[in-house]
Amino acid sequence: MFNDYNDLLNVEELCEILGIGKNTVYDLLNSGELKSFREGRKWKIPKMAVEKYILEKSGLINTVT
Repeated sequence: MFNDYNDLLNVEELCEILGIGKNTVYDLLNSGELKSFREGRKWKIPKMAVEKYILEKSGLINTVT
């Protein structure tokens, strides 16, 4: 699923992967629900964070707070 992507994703790639719009992606990033960081004005999202997010949302792994 993620083989065609670099280890760090940008907002556009994340929209494509999750099938959601930019506003929703920015909500996820700003809330910290999806782990990421900013490099200048650009968001960088580790591919591993996206995989974890998908597994948590699908109920395949439990979130521990």
